[in-house]
Amino acid sequence: MSDGYTLVICEKPDAARRVSDALSGGTSHADQVGGVAVFRFSRRGEEFVVCAAQGHLYGVSDPSDERAVYPVFDVEWYPSDLLDEASAIAARRISTIRTLAAGASRFVNACDFDVEGETIGYNLLKYACGGKEKDALRAKFSTLTEEDLVKAFEDLKPQHAQGLARAGRARHAIDFVWGVNLSRALSQSALGSGHRYRTVSIGRVQGPTLGFLVQREKEVREFVPVPFWKVSGTFEKEGKRFNAGYAEDRIETKESAEKIREDCLGREAVAVAVRRSSAQIGPPVPFNLGDLQKEAYRAFGYSPSRTLQIAERLYLGALVSYPRTSSQRLPPTINYGGIMRGIGKITQYAAYTEELNKAELKPVQGAKSDPAHPAIHPTGEKPKRALDVSEAAVFDLVVRRFLASFGPSARRELAEVSLEVGEHEFRLSGGRMIFPGWMKYYGKYAGYKDVELPPVSQGDRLETVGVAVEEKFGQKPSRYNQASLLEKMEKEGIGTKATRADIIATLVGRGYVSGESMEVTDLGLSVVEVVAKYAPSIIGMGLTKEIEEKLEAVETGGQGEGTLLRETVRAIADQLAELSANEESVGHGIDSALMSSVAGSFVLGKCPLCKTGDLRIVRSKATKKRFVGCSNYSSGCRASAPLPQKGTIKTTSKACEHCAWPVVYVMGGRRPWKLCVNPGCPGKNKP
Repeated sequence: MSDGYTLVICEKPDAARRVSDALSGGTSHADQVGGVAVFRFSRRGEEFVVCAAQGHLYGVSDPSDERAVYPVFDVEWYPSDLLDEASAIAARRISTIRTLAAGASRFVNACDFDVEGETIGYNLLKYACGGKEKDALRAKFSTLTEEDLVKAFEDLKPQHAQGLARAGRARHAIDFVWGVNLSRALSQSALGSGHRYRTVSIGRVQGPTLGFLVQREKEVREFVPVPFWKVSGTFEKEGKRFNAGYAEDRIETKESAEKIREDCLGREAVAVAVRRSSAQIGPPVPFNLGDLQKEAYRAFGYSPSRTLQIAERLYLGALVSYPRTSSQRLPPTINYGGIMRGIGKITQYAAYTEELNKAELKPVQGAKSDPAHPAIHPTGEKPKRALDVSEAAVFDLVVRRFLASFGPSARRELAEVSLEVGEHEFRLSGGRMIFPGWMKYYGKYAGYKDVELPPVSQGDRLETVGVAVEEKFGQKPSRYNQASLLEKMEKEGIGTKATRADIIATLVGRGYVSGESMEVTDLGLSVVEVVAKYAPSIIGMGLTKEIEEKLEAVETGGQGEGTLLRETVRAIADQLAELSANEESVGHGIDSALMSSVAGSFVLGKCPLCKTGDLRIVRSKATKKRFVGCSNYSSGCRASAPLPQKGTIKTTSKACEHCAWPVVYVMGGRRPWKLCVNPGCPGKNKP
């Protein structure tokens, strides 16, 4: 091996292959060093060796690594294989990079240009390459196309302040110290209450995020449906019938609703006002990561973490730009025309690009920007392999969003008619697209549907064919889904574009939430209630948001990471002191949730048999089915009743007038329904 080559460190093996192909013109030679693939080539008389990490090859831990020990405030960076036996490949890659570094005269960090990529490259240059983190050059690119990669290596810059790397390392240290101390405190408290050890974690961003979910969960569980009535009419003109809703959306009593029906039946309706208008609907802004994750959830049901994984595969395939971006802006430097020409070579988009190229290419721009990367966009490259179903779906979504951002505004015609039947008013409305504009390019993702415009003019008289009265119930609050929770995290400014999806996945994996609607489990509720009681800053947003802002200041050089670490340690120490002082109470709170078989936290009512116990919802450990049982079961009361296995059960706080068993609402399907839980209730046999 000859000395004096340039060693290029990439973040992933696929990226290393693309870098070497781009710089060598496809003439690079694949080699094996220590069982790891590397690429060698010459460029303009200079020898290059390109190698890759595979994610983080170094991680933060405490020297003792004993899960029973806390508080832990001294942390160090270690090779990942020492922290996780499953990371054995890390030792091999670190050894290879160390060997290659010994023969290199120049170093280039070509990891992804964001906080995580900077941290990965910095650590390898510092630890595996013998302190080259300050001497290395930086290659910055947003796509893995040959054109962008060649341009990036012709414009290599020294890594001066390295704010991204310092902020990334600080974030890892803070999150480790936060998570390991609080998780050990909670887990040890549960162990102290008499049961075996089980990890109960609460991270710096996990805490407030779980707090959002718990607050919404309480709103859902405490919601009591209040009935109201809706009135609608069926009207006819020249043999054509259409429906109109009553002007008042909610009628508070059934009697009032029935009175409206009686007043209107058999009477003629008159169109007293017809309002027609048109509205412009502007094109959607280009995708940043959060927007892409939310849209993929809406369109395909993909979780945020899955969407990110798919987008990263498309990026490594040079099909889309770097996905971990906050930007909603497309600068001219990405070469609109070149991308359009490339997309036009893909059959299903050819007609669209031909149309768009007839006018000036000027995309709509969003408000959010990112100094490192533009909005997510296609590169103009055609797939060189068959994409799987999910990859093809996300690629199509990105391409169509890019095309739509260059399209003109859509125009929609709207009409609203007011009908009077005596002293009562009904309204009907409709709308149709008169110019699709950008929606033509966005296709099925646009989501607008035509509603037939009413063929009625002012002064027309119509026959009242019928009036319907329908009982409705107030809409209970919706639980968060993964997309709406991601949006909440973005709005509140906690987590980062790169970490939010993983945080949501962690809450699911820990058993704090379950299901598509992210229903909080008893364990999740108990963790929040206990922590909020004794260490409220862990669940509140204030401290977490403050740390995020200071991490941003580290990125820009406005604050040192050492100061931030010391401030964080003091804040955590204060919270740990409260948890430790109340260890027994904390342990009982956590342990009761771990051992609980109760499916709901509310009491349905008093037991009509023993008169002293409470009837609760219980879930069988054997069958997993829920039923009603008495809290005095251990004392001999055998009161029990079956329950529907689907739908949410809500107490009415009322006893059945026939048997004194609780009456509940079953929430599910199109409307809630009342149920006396007693299967032998005499009232159920009444005609």
